[in-house]
Amino acid sequence: MNTAGACIVQRDFTVLLEKDHPGFQLARGYLNLFAEMIKTPAHYHTYRITPLSLWNAAAKGTTADEIIESLRLISRWDLPSGVVADIKMWVNRYGALKVYSLPYESDSLCLECYTQDANVLQQLVSEGKLDSSFKWEWMDERHIRFPIRYRGLLKQGLARSGYPVQDEVGYHRGREMSFGLRSVLPEGRLFALRSYQREGVEAFAGEQGHDGGNGVLVLPCGAGKTVIGLGVMDKFQCETLILTSNVTSVRQWISEILDKTTLTYQDVGEYSGEKKEVRPVTVSTYQILTHRGRKEEGFKHMGLFNERDWGLIIYDEVHLLPAPVFRATADIQATRRLGLTATLVREDGCERDVFSLIGPKRYEVPWRNLEESGFIAQVECQEVRIPMPSELQGCYIQAEGREKFRIAAENPLKINVLQRLIQRHSGRQILIIGQYLDQLHRVAEKLNVPLITGSLPQQERARRYQAFREGEIPVLVVSKVANFAVDLPDASVAIQISGSFGSRQEEAQRLGRILRPKADGSGAYFYTLVSEDTREQDFAMRRQMFLVEQGYDYSVKIERGEGA
Repeated sequence: MNTAGACIVQRDFTVLLEKDHPGFQLARGYLNLFAEMIKTPAHYHTYRITPLSLWNAAAKGTTADEIIESLRLISRWDLPSGVVADIKMWVNRYGALKVYSLPYESDSLCLECYTQDANVLQQLVSEGKLDSSFKWEWMDERHIRFPIRYRGLLKQGLARSGYPVQDEVGYHRGREMSFGLRSVLPEGRLFALRSYQREGVEAFAGEQGHDGGNGVLVLPCGAGKTVIGLGVMDKFQCETLILTSNVTSVRQWISEILDKTTLTYQDVGEYSGEKKEVRPVTVSTYQILTHRGRKEEGFKHMGLFNERDWGLIIYDEVHLLPAPVFRATADIQATRRLGLTATLVREDGCERDVFSLIGPKRYEVPWRNLEESGFIAQVECQEVRIPMPSELQGCYIQAEGREKFRIAAENPLKINVLQRLIQRHSGRQILIIGQYLDQLHRVAEKLNVPLITGSLPQQERARRYQAFREGEIPVLVVSKVANFAVDLPDASVAIQISGSFGSRQEEAQRLGRILRPKADGSGAYFYTLVSEDTREQDFAMRRQMFLVEQGYDYSVKIERGEGA
């Protein structure tokens, strides 16, 4: 027995990490490299080692032997032999299949088996993993020729089958353009990429500084993912299409481009519901690309992918990538693709599609590391448990499914706690975030504060955000439209009154609204109000998993009595 080991590794690839063990921090650091957190009960955190988590580790150069040695170092007991064998199998599958160009055949690519076992391709074919619609043909027992247009679909299909393909075809240059990053911003402030932002750019650009072409960079909200995108654009000097989550984000990207690069208004276009500008750098939304008048109609704006000779496509908030954009991305594998996100968690389970079509995780920096360095604000997280009013308890017990959750989420006693928290943090910029529109309207009316929802016109939405930034509005109620890509640098208190069930992704994004460093150096506060002993409390534990994995701890406060 290894008494220094804080973990118990089980045959089903779950790893139990003892929270109070002296080796907890060391073990958590190792596990974050090749495992995913799935539960956070009081005394043990539960991780799971998955093929995808191993492939992402392998893509960054970590070997199977290094992963196994790390597990032996932090494990209390000997590793199950099956775990060792399967880790080797899954890690070695990364790079077992490679796709590359064929000399003198511009319309075809080669899929080659690089393993000692020449039967791998035969097995995949016999199991139907290579769809006949790809029009492939055998060259010999280790090589298959297929049309270049199926490059993305073949990679996507094989990754789903457990065989990620290493793509060595390369990327076309795209139309060149010349611009630079400013060293002095228009307002006179000095500007340069931070050290971790430069590392992110270099991780994407590749060993030669220009041979990279796909992958995802994972950094917390407030860490400057947009700036990293600008750094990658500067590195490759080519026409760029940027896709993001909403029009507010589109305009923030455009503002950052004009502020921090030498590009001008004539170079940068907005492609949205309001404008259809296609320029050397074009910023659009996933929503406009997937818009169609009727279900049976095609996506008339998807042609934006081919409007210009893009050399780079940036997928902001890549974890939100909708299925139709995945399909379009499968057709443009010759174009460099950069994904930016605060969390690779997808609630639809399509992480393998991000891996195969956008690329593996190239760079990640722990949230707590940036907090300790002062690049993001220090945050105190607290879950406040509130009793259900007696008159609602009967309705809650009789309700089922989503209705049960909604009754708990809309607990009217939350308003009393809200008022106390607002009073406690008087003088700060406070966001109240929720899921249910009726609840948000009641809160806004009760507190006499402005509300932003998806139905609010974009112009008025922008005006209220700006008034909040400037301190004219100290308290703002927002729906889930504020979950993503909204720059509110002075927000220092977020109070979450309801959410999308157990969405880890949403929890991380909402915390991200208050992560920007504060001008006075003060910290930030993140409150989650939940109804005690209800499904909402159960879902709250799931929501918090990603942030607990990043090193955040939630204290719990229990309100007593209906006067809560």
